[in-house]
Amino acid sequence: MKTKLTILLLLAAAAVLAAGCTYIDSTVSGVSSALGANDKATVIAKTAQIRTSYAVVAADLLEVKRGDQLDIVDQIDFEKVPWFRVRAHDEAQTEGWIEAQNVITSETLNKSKKLAEEFQNTTPQAAGIIRSASNLRSAPDMNPENVLFKLANGSTFEIMSWKFVPKQEVPDVDDAPKGQQKTGKRSKNAEIEAAKEAGEPDKLEDKYDIWYQVRLDPAVSPAPAGWLFGRQVELQVPSDIVFFQQNNRKFITWQRLDAETADKGTVGRGSVPGSWVILTRTNAVKPIDGIEPDFDGILVLAFDKYDQSYYTVWRNAPNTEVWGSLPLKVEGKGDNKTFTLQLRNAEGRLDTKQFVVFKDKARLKVTPPEDIAQYQTKAK
Repeated sequence: MKTKLTILLLLAAAAVLAAGCTYIDSTVSGVSSALGANDKATVIAKTAQIRTSYAVVAADLLEVKRGDQLDIVDQIDFEKVPWFRVRAHDEAQTEGWIEAQNVITSETLNKSKKLAEEFQNTTPQAAGIIRSASNLRSAPDMNPENVLFKLANGSTFEIMSWKFVPKQEVPDVDDAPKGQQKTGKRSKNAEIEAAKEAGEPDKLEDKYDIWYQVRLDPAVSPAPAGWLFGRQVELQVPSDIVFFQQNNRKFITWQRLDAETADKGTVGRGSVPGSWVILTRTNAVKPIDGIEPDFDGILVLAFDKYDQSYYTVWRNAPNTEVWGSLPLKVEGKGDNKTFTLQLRNAEGRLDTKQFVVFKDKARLKVTPPEDIAQYQTKAK
């Protein structure tokens, strides 16, 4: 009798499960997106699993890796978490569910590629790393709809340009899901007002947030470009020159001048001693016509391999500043090079100025533009 009762209970449970699966399947098909079976997904996570379902107890079917292509069959939001039903390109054509945060659609990938086209012929200006997982965006603002995907903590990238944006009450970490926007803390207005009363100049960090336009290596992301909110970005100043960075004057861009490395556009953190052109910036607000300079100082350093020490080749005159705009561009081969940048003259016009770099008896030297004096102003 007990055996019959057990069999009946098992059959009833199976019927309930079948009905539940039918309900879930109908729910999934009921929220099918307009993506269609022809859309593609690209894996952005280092590794991810295609699973039998989106349930917590689902089994893993196939491990996929960053850059793998998948066909999108369906999608659903299950307990506020978006999932895609996908078909892999393996021999078995494995089909199952993958969490949406592990992939990007072809539409998102194309947005990122279009951004990369804007600087395809531009030299990187710096290198950076993010200290917390942050959204990569299609534009330098907190619009809830411009999130491309979330970049993992510790991701590295090349910085192509940046933009100063008036300070907003937003979180320090830009990690809101696409379509959502988090509220932030109020700025320290009392401290800012006290500094003004003391006659101190306004500080960049109090008035602006900075957004970085970045280029990503394929090893980091199949999506090549986007914008990152600057509060979690740390510039990766090369280890051999970071010692020369002063508290009141930060390095904002740097490029190699060495014969064997300059053509590669080296801006990474790890480097061997060599020759560098460096642009620096103080923290004081100094807009002209509402626009802040990208840099206000120029420094050229070279390494003496016999003395095993750096020496200053050229810098703007003591107690002076320049008002400059990026990009910095290094050209030439061997020991003879030039670097160009834009400087604002006394009339307020931006002029492209060229500096000539050459070797003289094993020492690096720089010939600045003949009229460089008119671009240097007394530091405040």
